[in-house]
Amino acid sequence: MHATPEWVDRIPLEELLAQSRTLPREFYARDTVEVARDLLGTILIHEGAAGRIVETEAYLGPEDLAAHASRGVTNRTRVLFGPPGHAYVYFIYGKHECLNLVAQPEGTPGCVLIRALEPLAGIAEMKKRRPAARSIEDLASGPGKLTAALNITRRHYGADVTQGSLIVRECLSKTPFEIVTTPRIGIRHCSDWPLRFFIAGNRFVSR
Repeated sequence: MHATPEWVDRIPLEELLAQSRTLPREFYARDTVEVARDLLGTILIHEGAAGRIVETEAYLGPEDLAAHASRGVTNRTRVLFGPPGHAYVYFIYGKHECLNLVAQPEGTPGCVLIRALEPLAGIAEMKKRRPAARSIEDLASGPGKLTAALNITRRHYGADVTQGSLIVRECLSKTPFEIVTTPRIGIRHCSDWPLRFFIAGNRFVSR
């Protein structure tokens, strides 16, 4: 039987904020695949909790039938066609919120789904928000898990992640890591496209 994990912070949030800077809008105004890869290792922060992004998926424009942007501009997808560096949050399966970060220059749709986090700060609070998590590895190892752990909901649709309460900070570690590329998972269309990225050997990646 596995020992019960200690729900303690790996780094104080104040120290994390002091040692990093918020990613600028220019970071997101690039090719979606590049943004998806470069988001690995960065820090997602909201409401006193933070986690290192360890897994992402890229969703492209009209040619990508798995992307919501393939349906054109609607009330739901309008943020995808707007300025980069904003949050696209949607509800799936009647119970999960999913966080995406808008990429590409304005007018060209693209977004990156944040699939998993490695908890760093505010871990006790994250555990309160996800009482069903049985281990720290399970706390934010999936799109719906991480939004619950950081209390990110559809009210954050369109939020500017370059400022405000929901932000992404630069990578703290200077140690290089290997990126694994696989097809996306949990979708029907274009499921063979190699647009899922995660940090090799990281135990917080989704299963």
